[in-house]
Amino acid sequence: MGIFSDNERKNELVLVFDVGSSSVGGALFYTQESGIPKIIFSMREPIILEENLDVEKFLSLAVKSLEVVASSIYSKKLGAPKSIFCILSSPWYISQTRTISFRKNTSFMFTSKIADNLVQKEVAFFQEEHFKEYIEAKSPIRLIELKNIKTMLNGYETSSPLNQKAKEVEMTIFISMSGEQVLQKMEDTIKSHFHFRPITFSSFVLVSFAVVRDMYINQENFLIIDIGGEVTDISMTKKNVLRESVSFPLGLNFITRGVALGMACSLAEAKSYISLYKDKHGTESVNKKLDSIIVKLKSQWLAKFQESLVNISNDVSIPATIYIFVNKDLANFFIETIKTEQFNQYTLTESKYKITFLDTELLHSLATFENNTARDPSLIIESIYINRFLSKI
Repeated sequence: MGIFSDNERKNELVLVFDVGSSSVGGALFYTQESGIPKIIFSMREPIILEENLDVEKFLSLAVKSLEVVASSIYSKKLGAPKSIFCILSSPWYISQTRTISFRKNTSFMFTSKIADNLVQKEVAFFQEEHFKEYIEAKSPIRLIELKNIKTMLNGYETSSPLNQKAKEVEMTIFISMSGEQVLQKMEDTIKSHFHFRPITFSSFVLVSFAVVRDMYINQENFLIIDIGGEVTDISMTKKNVLRESVSFPLGLNFITRGVALGMACSLAEAKSYISLYKDKHGTESVNKKLDSIIVKLKSQWLAKFQESLVNISNDVSIPATIYIFVNKDLANFFIETIKTEQFNQYTLTESKYKITFLDTELLHSLATFENNTARDPSLIIESIYINRFLSKI
């Protein structure tokens, strides 16, 4: 059964693309038995920011950035990758963690056939729940991920559940899907440079959960916050299980658009204003006006953040440990904003927030780099995940 497979392939050249909502990245790396990937090239191309977000135009711009990255990597002639992976961030996929329970009055053998049947029923339920929104968009959906996070037999967790006797089985699985139109355009773009290779898709929420869990093995409860261009993703892990994830459509670009509107300027000028404000290099009058705008934007983002925490908590306490992925330039802005949430105590947390910014410095020792290869936090995380988990196929 694929969900439990564990055959290893190592020391191969792998290509990974990272498709977010503000940029597209790409990296070539060698998998290694040590679990530490050797990254030989990486790059990132921004997705052009528009004043108004149009879904079709947004996809077209993302695919153009993917084309730039794929073409650039191909032109480097660093070798033919044995595998190609494409890791998606919101809004390019939907996902959910689901729990399957199965009981009998008498003991039975938990076989791969039983497991497959249970999982396929759950996948069908998930598809039905999201079927309407994709039909309205005139795009069928495709399963891209199906991962077994935890299996319990008779109330006890086991890493080898198959062909064991039990009366009760509980499986926690992670499912992610994406629109066929989205995946097809990305596949066509990549395959125009790297011919006839199957492309494996995955979600950044699962990738980041798995790597962060392994990085901090003594921390079984935590939040991961990924602040992208258009979307902020929040995932909650309890007792080392990815329990819930939620998104809201306010990210880095929300700040840029808000400043542009408030200052009556272009998006490019807004970025300059934000940079000046962050570095405290603006004039007193400009900073005063920006102060008023930024306070309002921070309040709007915080309100959505608090609402998401309420939705994700399901009447349980929110973990106090937070790991955050965000553009380095605005890391302090969002970290301070999150601390404001706790100060206001709108949600129940275990204790005072402990926030860790997952930047290149923190991740540096988890991968090796050839020469002057660019250090990119998301691509490092994805390379580690592929090396440790997705190479086992």
